[in-house]
Amino acid sequence: MRKLMGFLLLACWQVCLYAGNYEVVSPDGKLKVALTVSDGLGMEVFYDGQSLFGALNMGLCLQQQPFKPVARSVKRSSVNEIITPVVPLKFVSVANHYNALRLNLKGNLAIEFRAYDDGMAYRFVTNGDGKKTLVYNETADFYLPEEAVLHLQQPVGFKTPYEEPYSHVAMKERKDGSKFALLPLLVDTKKGVKLLFSESDLYDYPCMFLKANEGKGVSALFPRYPLETKPISDRSVNVVREADYIAETQAKRTFPWRYVVVAREDSDLVENTFTCRLATQTTMEDTSWIRPGQVIWEWWHHTSPYHVDFVVGRNQETYKYYIDFASSCRIPYVLFDEGWAKSTTNPYESLEALDMHDLIAYGKENNVGILLWLPWTTVEKNFDLFKEYEKWGVAGVKIDFMDHSDQWMVNYYERVAQEAAKHHLLVNFHGSFKPAGLEYKYPNVLSYEGVLGMEQGEFCTPANSLYHPFIRNAVGPMDYTPGAMLSMQPEYFVHHYPNNTSVGTRAYQMALYVVFESGFQMLADNPTFYLKEKECTNFITSVPVTWDETKILAASLGEYLVVAKRKGDQWFIGGITAEKGKEIEVGLDFLNPNRLYEMTLFTDGLNAGLQALDYKKEVKTVSKAETLKVKMVRNGGFATVLK
Repeated sequence: MRKLMGFLLLACWQVCLYAGNYEVVSPDGKLKVALTVSDGLGMEVFYDGQSLFGALNMGLCLQQQPFKPVARSVKRSSVNEIITPVVPLKFVSVANHYNALRLNLKGNLAIEFRAYDDGMAYRFVTNGDGKKTLVYNETADFYLPEEAVLHLQQPVGFKTPYEEPYSHVAMKERKDGSKFALLPLLVDTKKGVKLLFSESDLYDYPCMFLKANEGKGVSALFPRYPLETKPISDRSVNVVREADYIAETQAKRTFPWRYVVVAREDSDLVENTFTCRLATQTTMEDTSWIRPGQVIWEWWHHTSPYHVDFVVGRNQETYKYYIDFASSCRIPYVLFDEGWAKSTTNPYESLEALDMHDLIAYGKENNVGILLWLPWTTVEKNFDLFKEYEKWGVAGVKIDFMDHSDQWMVNYYERVAQEAAKHHLLVNFHGSFKPAGLEYKYPNVLSYEGVLGMEQGEFCTPANSLYHPFIRNAVGPMDYTPGAMLSMQPEYFVHHYPNNTSVGTRAYQMALYVVFESGFQMLADNPTFYLKEKECTNFITSVPVTWDETKILAASLGEYLVVAKRKGDQWFIGGITAEKGKEIEVGLDFLNPNRLYEMTLFTDGLNAGLQALDYKKEVKTVSKAETLKVKMVRNGGFATVLK
């Protein structure tokens, strides 16, 4: 009888296995990933019994023929751990709790799924013989509800700095052959749930893009491996010949995680930590030298302080002035952007008017580190500059204009991060793709641009920027370069160097320092303006760039956002809105019940809807039992600190 029962159980298991139906459920039991293996590999994701989205034709093509999965075995596991990131942008500790399923397939291939309470992720794993393998394609057709609306950036090609404005497109309006989309992509299912698609643990592999799929959803798309490039300037190349594969990589490896945040509330998008949870964490033994912080930046306002007794420009007196200003405001870094070097192609010779060694030494005397801007092409041709800059005493580098997302360029990011870490240099990537986990493996990578930020003038509107915390900033640090002191409503906007301006109110600009996340947070404007607007500057320079705790107090996608963040025993709150304005009322029940707090509050002035520079400051004592009532005008905001 025992032998018969054993045979029946084995037969039943084999039938289930080869029938190809599996599932993995989140720790709280609400989210389920149902898998099917037949002629292809597919999944469907449910929350509270409701189907949210699915995928068909999921595959990793290691040969030039369709992917045909054959299941071999299944392994299940659960993990409940705490991650402590070196650079905590949201939380000093991150809970990583999930149930996992690994489906081993024929051909030294597997696919892993993780089910979290707030989303899911999957990735392929290979265990091939030999050192290298070619990946011809990775496929996935994601099907979405017909009524869904997509919030996405749409580049015209794979060469992109990820600075396109957001488009808001009904899924049924996207047609095969339309512009494709970057990650991250936000989907409003119109079923009370939003889905944020992105990736993490990206290495030795191209970035994923998405293209329209016959009005049913979106499909995975990847740039092919570049075989030949042609320089088109001192900082840019075009790919002129591609391989027929997307990657040549290790035969035994894990591939990037594809993840989907499942947000029941808009606030869930802002608070999510998926990129961190899925990234390879650092193995660096010493990270004590990695100091995130604010940066005074001279490019946006064309190095033009005034009320000074010297001729301004890219000269010794001007840069010492910036260092003095940073030191007086306790800003830890000054960025020397394009123009500090005699040539963009020579990273070792500065302008004759600059004594770099003297400036770096002067900065150190005043507790200010120097960051240097470089085109990526120059770095690639002079990779020993990291070693040389360490000798100089440079604190870090801003590397610009990569504008590509293929495997070669992804590997370039890691080579830079690794070499910079070896020589104790911090890194800020501009002209870049979005964060995808490298910043956790190499926490000296403190920020990425990859965003339509304040450099874009009148195109950088609160109506567009309000989406960043829900989409772009939701996947990692973002160098938006805030801090404009000349604020305007859009119909009055004028953009002239050296007195640059921004769209939105003064209080809105101040709030961005609390709302937006970046390990390097710029003060983009003229030091003279900051000195004239001292009470606003004192607030801005008091805002940390890393946090112990983050709470979303109010959120509505595209309309408004109010964020509270704690550092030690201080709380900062920032609120922003777009074209409609918003009266907000939020409780302060997150405060310590045994303390009173001094609240310094900056709000839009009565006339800020017309004259965006208008703001009001007030100081009062509050407690946990009270509520904060604020009126934000159109394109407005508010900012407060509670001590």
